[in-house]
Amino acid sequence: MSIDLTPPPLVVAITSRALFDMEDSHALFEAQGVEAFSAFQREREDQPLEPGIAFPLVRKLLALNARSGDEAPHVEIILLSRNSADTGLRIFNSIQHHGLDIRRATFTSGEPVWPYIRPFGTQLFLSANPESVRQALQAGIAAATILPGGAAASAHEQIRIAFDGDAVIFGDESERVSRERGIEAFGLHERERAREPLSGGPFRGFLQALHDLQAAFPAGDAAPIRTALVTARSVPAHERVIRTLREWEVRLDEALFLGGREKGPFLEAFRADIFFDDTLHNIDSARRHVAAGHVPHGVANETLETSPNA
Repeated sequence: MSIDLTPPPLVVAITSRALFDMEDSHALFEAQGVEAFSAFQREREDQPLEPGIAFPLVRKLLALNARSGDEAPHVEIILLSRNSADTGLRIFNSIQHHGLDIRRATFTSGEPVWPYIRPFGTQLFLSANPESVRQALQAGIAAATILPGGAAASAHEQIRIAFDGDAVIFGDESERVSRERGIEAFGLHERERAREPLSGGPFRGFLQALHDLQAAFPAGDAAPIRTALVTARSVPAHERVIRTLREWEVRLDEALFLGGREKGPFLEAFRADIFFDDTLHNIDSARRHVAAGHVPHGVANETLETSPNA
């Protein structure tokens, strides 16, 4: 009996507002309610929606399937929407118009979408709704709130994904030391524990899945995926990070230890398709240059208000 060694696909769930530009219709819904929103969508159901913040990333991820030439997909995109199936017809028409190979979708008619994230086997969830993202994180799934910004879609074909370290790839215990006891205590804490691996954060599983996906393609300049760690850490706090990734046997193609410098210009230089960070200050810097996803996890987010429409 032959054994199927084909790795399972990377599954990314995305909401319609993260995939397409639906801010006008969402504003109408907020101001006038569901009936006005539904009429607006039906009247325009043959008018394709414009790409949203996460659209370029989704298009590049799906292109990996055509590149591999295998029947089994390397990436699967799941659409989750709080539209009804009726008003969602415009979304389906837009998917077809833009040539996106999205075959699975859930329409909840106003109910939360997050309960359906895990049954689909999702490894990453992208949404414009912070409450849905928080619920996904609590369920142990990597998730980020996609925020609007001034970033232009990158022209290169390679997928470039950048991550913050503490409270994203790693746990937030070191960041907690920095916030509660200061930068000197943080430096001492990391030097004393340089050979002790950091705990995994909410994006550890997604990073592993991305690493496994990279292994399905040739390495080097022709690799279709490139990853980067972009962290405020500086030398000598780098050693624990490097040893942790070595312990996990996970590859990151680039590592930028910025020592507190503003991240946005470095992400632009890396040409990131998306950047994930737990700190809104860093997200505000990043989204002027690249698409950015806020990860509301860890000590930096303990005092944030939780509003489903924030």
